[in-house]
Amino acid sequence: MKKKLLLLHGALGSQKQFDYIRTELEKHFEVYSLDFEGHANHVSEAAFSIELFSKNVLAFLDEKGIDKISIFGYSMGGYVALKTALTAPNRIEKIVTLATKFNWTLESAEQEVKMLNPDKIEAKVPHFAQKLAAEQAPQDWKTVMHKTADMMLAMGAGTRLELANLKQIQTSVIIGIGDLDKMVSYEESEQVAQALPNAQLINLKGIKHPIDRVPSDVLLNYIQNNFN
Repeated sequence: MKKKLLLLHGALGSQKQFDYIRTELEKHFEVYSLDFEGHANHVSEAAFSIELFSKNVLAFLDEKGIDKISIFGYSMGGYVALKTALTAPNRIEKIVTLATKFNWTLESAEQEVKMLNPDKIEAKVPHFAQKLAAEQAPQDWKTVMHKTADMMLAMGAGTRLELANLKQIQTSVIIGIGDLDKMVSYEESEQVAQALPNAQLINLKGIKHPIDRVPSDVLLNYIQNNFN
């Protein structure tokens, strides 16, 4: 019987982020994925928050009749997975993250938000704007970006997971960080791995932050090795 595996996408993303590895993963796992509320096909006017997205995960599991599942969370998806394990530990078997940012202060949030200007992106990086538009359809990608920025600022102001919260998570967790990641530091990843009671830190050589820059064989091996 194949293990159940839920794939959670990152900020500004959708479940389409996993299209390039899904077919191969389905040879080894019973694979599920979803769009967080307000992303791609999950239409919603609600403000973004990690708590909302965690509720999306639990509602999805209920809808599918799944009692317990393992989660691979990329970037924000890893953060949502940990929040879900904190609030509903009996539903999550194991978590593997990659490129998840944990250092959310007002300063770090403001730094990230500076890069989330839709008009500047459209003018200076039109191919990226087109990519976001395609991935977020039928949502307006600019609205998704603005809501993401607001969520990041709220996290910096205090809605983040604190180390005290993380220490309560008994779920087995792998914290993955690429050594070329410019958004997430090794130090913050190590700090969280040390705070979690049952965690391991894995440093992936030559890997940058964007998931579409992670070679499929590397990502597949990382997921398969850590869920088997």
